[in-house]
Amino acid sequence: MAWRERAGTSFVCEKASATGRAMVVANHPLASAAGAEMLALGGNAIDATVATLFTLGVVEPMMVGIFGGGTALIRLADGRETIIDGLSTAPAAARPDSYKPVSDAWPDYMEVEGRANAVGASAVAVPGTLKGWCEALERHGRLDLATVIDPAIRHAERGFRVSQYLHECVQSTAADLARDPAIAALLLPGGSAIAPGALLRQPAMAETLRAIAKEGPGVLYGGAIGAIAAEYLERHGSMLGKADLAEYQTVDRVPVRGSYRGVEIVGAAPPASGGVHVVQILNLLEGFDMKGLGYGTPETMHLLLEAMKIAAADRVAATADPAFVDVPVAKLISKDYAALRRQEIRTTAAGRFAARVLQNESPNTTHVTVADAEGNIVCSTQTINSLFGARILIPGTGIIPNNYMYLFDPHPGNALSLQPGKRITSTQCPLIAYRDGKPDFALGLPGGMRLYHSAMQAVVNLIDHGMTLQEAVEAPRIWTQGQAVEIELGVPEAERAAVAALGHEVVPVRHVAGGMCAVRWRDDGLLEGAACWRADGVPIGMAGGPARAGTRFFPDPRAGGR
Repeated sequence: MAWRERAGTSFVCEKASATGRAMVVANHPLASAAGAEMLALGGNAIDATVATLFTLGVVEPMMVGIFGGGTALIRLADGRETIIDGLSTAPAAARPDSYKPVSDAWPDYMEVEGRANAVGASAVAVPGTLKGWCEALERHGRLDLATVIDPAIRHAERGFRVSQYLHECVQSTAADLARDPAIAALLLPGGSAIAPGALLRQPAMAETLRAIAKEGPGVLYGGAIGAIAAEYLERHGSMLGKADLAEYQTVDRVPVRGSYRGVEIVGAAPPASGGVHVVQILNLLEGFDMKGLGYGTPETMHLLLEAMKIAAADRVAATADPAFVDVPVAKLISKDYAALRRQEIRTTAAGRFAARVLQNESPNTTHVTVADAEGNIVCSTQTINSLFGARILIPGTGIIPNNYMYLFDPHPGNALSLQPGKRITSTQCPLIAYRDGKPDFALGLPGGMRLYHSAMQAVVNLIDHGMTLQEAVEAPRIWTQGQAVEIELGVPEAERAAVAALGHEVVPVRHVAGGMCAVRWRDDGLLEGAACWRADGVPIGMAGGPARAGTRFFPDPRAGGR
């Protein structure tokens, strides 16, 4: 590829892309297969996405589940676009001073006494995932709920083989998991992390999913399972009650729109901040010759980092739940504002921008990108926040609840402070790009605070550097919010040293953010799907189709057929 001639960093892809007339890309092969199964049953991209997400809740239990939150960016075949905001909210009993902070300074600014906002029932916010998934299906799908849940029930009941990735996630959180008997029994058999290749069965989750298939999401939002969950959580110190579940509502939002070198970029709207700040960063970069500077050179990485710092400062200062905070979206995504801020970037030295309070958003999330042959597209990011959420399991239900209370500022009086009913502020960044009015690519990934920066880099890789889709999702990444700079080890040491010489505090890391799931529309009419090495991601393309009309098997005339 031509980009390699100008590159300061080169790499070899570890995975291969897939092609088809429809595409499902998710961070587990069984989840991608569940989506493909729905397409084979005559479903559309929305059916496939919901089946994929339910299955991920079983096979990627550390990342996602029915007691979490998320954002779905949907483009329908007729061109209409919408966002279903199923992000979690603070319970009605929450107050700005519900937790006792241990520090007024970073790095412990978000920490509270007893880790009460991070681990255990006291960390659980009102979930939105199940309602968001079911509403997407009801509005825009064509299959019934029981059909799309069936693969998830199958894998929960019969079990699936534990991957090395899941095993290591259990290992890294074992100390917290061991404190809860129910989740320890599931994931720490004999006191050790469940082994790679072991069969993980979740019969209680299978029964919960059957109840949802039969009764719909109301079984959680005001129904029997919700009552069990709320009673258990309240008894163990949660602010969440039955009324919080019964009263939860998703929100329909209008996508954020921008452009980069003539390509239209459409993303999620606040309180999911990724769309706003990806557009902002791209606007800043548009004034520089990123292609000419080359991929992975010190000059290119420096400009990316400086733009990231500006966006990070603005994000914390201005982006939150728009029902509680006036978010200046139009200003943040304007070309004029970017031109003003671009003047602050020095091309020869690292700069410092406005002070910020960093959030504790977890990198442990999942993402699904699905496109069908009709033109429906779903780009959906969903999570229970930290690995295994609150690191407890609600007995008898199989549910691992979120720990989304960890994202609220425990100090009163700030934009992100805890308030009853407030939605969490997230960096979730599902993106769809259009060229000449037609879909060009769609992508997203998990990654917490590193998420939208990584999505932005994939956009630059595709538009400026002309990478293939597989290259764009696997390319080494960088990240900063204004302090230390993380650079993946895939970037050569000499290039990292040159970035440090510009005044950046460079920290080499194994990976930045998580597994990206992307789809691209090719000129020949086929879809290409790609997943990267940072998760168990697999693209599955659907090609082929029914027999040509009038084609049939001709029987042997001697057997009496014609």
